[in-house]
Amino acid sequence: MPDSKSSSNTGSKVSSMSAEEYKAVAQKHQPPGQIMKNCLKAFVVGGFICIIGQAIQQFFMTFFDMSTKEASNPTVAVMILISVILTSFGVYDKIAQWAGAGTAVPVTGFANSMCSAALEHRAEGLVLGVGASMFKLAGSVIVFGTVAAFVIGIIYALLGAGGGQ
Repeated sequence: MPDSKSSSNTGSKVSSMSAEEYKAVAQKHQPPGQIMKNCLKAFVVGGFICIIGQAIQQFFMTFFDMSTKEASNPTVAVMILISVILTSFGVYDKIAQWAGAGTAVPVTGFANSMCSAALEHRAEGLVLGVGASMFKLAGSVIVFGTVAAFVIGIIYALLGAGGGQ
């Protein structure tokens, strides 16, 4: 019985704390931030992902005699494929844990998010598990992209910079 009494005392002690007291206690127990170290890791990993993308684009330009514009689409496809493969084997997530925001490079980060959602819910079936879970994430991104493109298009049209004759 003494254990239940001490736990109820602890519970009442926590609930009687003010927000400022709680914040002070939480900050005291929070590990020290390593902002510069985290920023450096994110910069290096994000830059390395971009270097890989540039190398793939250069590959298409050199060996398939493509222009920069023509090589862009297959480069994005290969980067997505690499990201999905690494996510499937659990490698991308380990890199992301170490590098933080550096792995959030738009194409590979989005592919990782989509693939992770699909893998996480695959037991629920193809339609309701994989499909629905992937598009929970993708839906907000697609809506934001569509709305932003519409607004920017309106601004271009109003400024006469739309390129139409």
